[in-house]
Amino acid sequence: MSSDIQGRPTEPPQPGNTRAISLFTASSLVVANTIGTGVFTSLGFQAADIRSGFSLLLLWVIGGVFAFCGALAYGELSALMPRSGGEYHFLSKIYHPAIGFLSGWISVTVGFAAPIALSAMALGEYFSQVFPGLHPVAIALFVTIGISIVHSRNRSIGSYFQNSTTLLKVTLIVVFIICGLSIATPQTLSFLPSNENVGAILSAPFAVSLIFVTYSYSGWNAAVYLASEVEHPQRNVPRALLLGTGVVMVLYVLLNFVFLYTTPIDALAGQLEVGYIAANSIFGEVGAKLMGLLISFGLVSSISAMVWAGPRVTQVIGEDFPIFQRLSRTNRHGVPYYALWLQLAIVVGLVLTSTFEAVLTYLGFTLTISSLLTVAGVFVLRVTQPNTPRPYKTWGYPLTPIVFIGISLWILVFVFSSKPVESIAGLATIALGFPVYLFAAKRSLVSSKSQSR
Repeated sequence: MSSDIQGRPTEPPQPGNTRAISLFTASSLVVANTIGTGVFTSLGFQAADIRSGFSLLLLWVIGGVFAFCGALAYGELSALMPRSGGEYHFLSKIYHPAIGFLSGWISVTVGFAAPIALSAMALGEYFSQVFPGLHPVAIALFVTIGISIVHSRNRSIGSYFQNSTTLLKVTLIVVFIICGLSIATPQTLSFLPSNENVGAILSAPFAVSLIFVTYSYSGWNAAVYLASEVEHPQRNVPRALLLGTGVVMVLYVLLNFVFLYTTPIDALAGQLEVGYIAANSIFGEVGAKLMGLLISFGLVSSISAMVWAGPRVTQVIGEDFPIFQRLSRTNRHGVPYYALWLQLAIVVGLVLTSTFEAVLTYLGFTLTISSLLTVAGVFVLRVTQPNTPRPYKTWGYPLTPIVFIGISLWILVFVFSSKPVESIAGLATIALGFPVYLFAAKRSLVSSKSQSR
């Protein structure tokens, strides 16, 4: 039996009515949760302001380094505190339960629901390109509800569905890359560095574009949300984080190179369905429709991963705060179904009311704050808990966490200055969670006193 940072026992997954998540499934969850709507949509927003092939690809390299540095730090924290809940659990133990609750509040309200909504909206757009008679919103709602039903049954079905859809997605991307490099007519866009790139890299559009890229990489921490359910979590969760993030980084850089290599940048600029547009350049109209259909099926894997992971944060909050106890309830297969249906309700609301780009910027800003504080926690614990056994230590410490923190601060400053409305909305969402925490903590204290009598 392992224990968390405060010495409290952490039970491993129990056999019988639940099945522990393997390293392969945990790695698949990272890959699936990361490769989603962002890589098939965000390049269009970046190309609207940045016309340098080198600068655009550098965005994806920096994003990959950023994610990998974060995964290294999260690996140490997950091995030290192997419990589900992600940032909520980490920040509660490192700083204060209030900080953890605010992070959990973000995860419950928008942290997973918004990416699910964005992926579903992108899926609807791609699918409606192939079948124009179908409404994108109707498609998005149908797929999201269906996947939620799949994951409400049991973990075995969810694991099989997740692994299958992830393999399909990775295969799709590899085939797309090979075809783009071998049969497409190359564009004249240069990918070599030049003096002109310096101005683009130091510009506000580059920093804002990095928000889109870091959002595209944002699923790199997926395995920590289900840490309690992973086999040998102190060993396998760090491995899953690093394996999954490494695979994604390679695929992302190659995929965006193919987009730019095969398609005129003017055709991509400002467009949402860049994958479909690039496929049209490579395969022609008929092939593009088929590729749009395959991309739609690939996004199913992303939605599935987030539908699976998100309710685990809500479940842990319900375990810690009696007022939310109902949200921690599970069915006989260990699935937190109340938390799952709450998440689905929020997703439906976002799909029906939100615009894609505004949600993307708002979400990226709030998630960056949460992950920044979590990675900084590695430094805090090295000082406050120097003698605590660490099954895994951050490779490259202290440089790799500093790189992550530095890029995060750079993003936050530029985004706040250029997108103040979305940034303030993100801060307001965090602030709204504080009175909820005070009320929940007060009820928890009253409940504890009543039970002690």
